[in-house]
Amino acid sequence: MIGATGAVGGHTVKELLQMPEIGKLTLLGRRTVPYLVSKVVDQYKINLFDPSSYAELVSGHQTAICTLGVGQSSKVSKEDFIKIDKQAVLDFAQECKKSGITHFELLASVGTSTESSSFYLRTKGELVEALKEMRFERLSVFQPSMILTPTNRYGFSQGVLLKFWPLLKPFLFGRLRKYRGVKVTDLGRAIARNVLTPKKREEYLVWDDFERLTK
Repeated sequence: MIGATGAVGGHTVKELLQMPEIGKLTLLGRRTVPYLVSKVVDQYKINLFDPSSYAELVSGHQTAICTLGVGQSSKVSKEDFIKIDKQAVLDFAQECKKSGITHFELLASVGTSTESSSFYLRTKGELVEALKEMRFERLSVFQPSMILTPTNRYGFSQGVLLKFWPLLKPFLFGRLRKYRGVKVTDLGRAIARNVLTPKKREEYLVWDDFERLTK
């Protein structure tokens, strides 16, 4: 797994550790998750931009989880965003594929598409298309809308969204249900539990799927 030190990744790890079916969990990142002690967890500091720094560590696993991403895409250059959110993920996925991993889980976003007018969503769409071409036996793409965290991590604008987005829930129905906000705890739980659900070749999970997986 890469991205374990982020908000969603941290909750994904917590849920995985509650699942007795998980025999081994390897966390790769630029830093380790502090105070995490478990007999099934191995943590390694790696260079995300140098696959040779972790190539030998991905073997022996069945599923790869990627929750890696820039917290505030508007605060970094387009070049850095592509480097972190696209290229580093593709490098990781390629090593996973070569090692025999069959299931790849990706945290993306609602609206992800190569045809989007949004640079962020278009880049994510290009990433998903590249992952599809790798032909994992199973590819799971999580597409949340607003991720509701208990604290404001990114300033005034996020604070406003965290306060008012939940109020929109009654108005988001039918095709708009996928835009409902999801608690970060529920999203992490859904990503973890999906590892053990019946297999689908290619799946795109949105709000209703998160609800199903967390019940």
